[in-house]
Amino acid sequence: MARVYVEAHGCAASYSDSEMISGILSGAGHTLTRDRDESDIGVLVTCSVKDVTANRMIHRIKTMGDKPLVVAGCMPKAEQKTIKRFAGNASMMGPDSIGRTLDVINDTLQGRRRTELSEDKSDKLTLPRVRINQAISIIQIATGCMSDCSFCQTKLAKGDISSHRVGDIVRQVRHDIRDGCREVWLSSTDNGCYGLDIGTDLPTLIDAIVQIDGDFMIRVGMMNPMYMPRIRDSLLKSYESEKVYKFLHIPVQSGSDDTLVGMRRGHTARTFRGMVERFRHRFPESTVSTDVIVGFPTESDGDFADTISLIQDTRPDMVNVSRYAARPGTKAALMPQIDTDTVRQRSRALHEVTTEISLESNERWIGWQGDVLFAETSSAGVRGRNMAYRPIHVHGAKLYSHQSVLVKAATEHGLSGLLV
Repeated sequence: MARVYVEAHGCAASYSDSEMISGILSGAGHTLTRDRDESDIGVLVTCSVKDVTANRMIHRIKTMGDKPLVVAGCMPKAEQKTIKRFAGNASMMGPDSIGRTLDVINDTLQGRRRTELSEDKSDKLTLPRVRINQAISIIQIATGCMSDCSFCQTKLAKGDISSHRVGDIVRQVRHDIRDGCREVWLSSTDNGCYGLDIGTDLPTLIDAIVQIDGDFMIRVGMMNPMYMPRIRDSLLKSYESEKVYKFLHIPVQSGSDDTLVGMRRGHTARTFRGMVERFRHRFPESTVSTDVIVGFPTESDGDFADTISLIQDTRPDMVNVSRYAARPGTKAALMPQIDTDTVRQRSRALHEVTTEISLESNERWIGWQGDVLFAETSSAGVRGRNMAYRPIHVHGAKLYSHQSVLVKAATEHGLSGLLV
């Protein structure tokens, strides 16, 4: 039996994969350690969707390569050569090969490099897990996606969509609620196209989960605008449940339709505008989050101006701004690239706009009083979420509890308040 250190990066699905890997190892008798120096072997669950993230993964691969290492997650499928270059003895395991964790670990411990990247028929929902946060159930409702974005490696790593059945997901959620979870994160590469391969959809799944007895909240993960119109009305109806956070993550990526065509996103700026307007009309106290890429190869000054206008008009409460960088294997990597100084300037300009909007958005919550679920810790103490999934820091709050809070202050990053 070995002492194993597991480290995860990236999206909620990556953290869910790390929980399964830890569960399989723990169940087999291995010991999990939080200290890399005390471990016999390391498992690094990677993300490679952005250039900056991939560089961070390379740094961790090099740092952790002094001991037996398994590189898991998206990077092994998208960039095998990169991993071999910096850690030639590391084993590799793809996101759909979690069921082979023990074989990979055992071979690596014995000095044999093993690569498992093919699809494993093991049902991820039934795999054991050791949760990163005992109060949060991360449920992968599907793997893969239906999009073909020209800038993204995710399709290379996870392939086409494969949705889990509603009944199977409901059983897992019910189990996790009985096990003490207070939040349920519905996660996948794109929640918006969930069920298209098995004759169902996301609103049907949400409606089934809210029927489960128990005190819990549901956070619906990212949904691409391309698939929103077909489920819009039923999704808004599903969000009316008190068990669903009024939180919408819908990445627009650009405010220019010309740039969106180059990105192969499958939606227009108008699609995004319409969804945001309807969501806020139905739920005035809510949170809208989006993602924007600046400096895409075809983005002109006019295209970037359209993005600024869209953000100023729709005023998303949270905006994740990323500088475009070519990712190996993607179609956009073959296009002529914009110079880095221009990309940097555009990023800085958009960041200034989004910071102002986020601060203004959070300041509107000053004076709000209501119920907050505390399920997280941070450097500032205990952090909770209100019904709009706004992060609220409160000193003296009891972890894993609901408490009434009065919001007293705000920054562009979140809120702080007092117990009442």
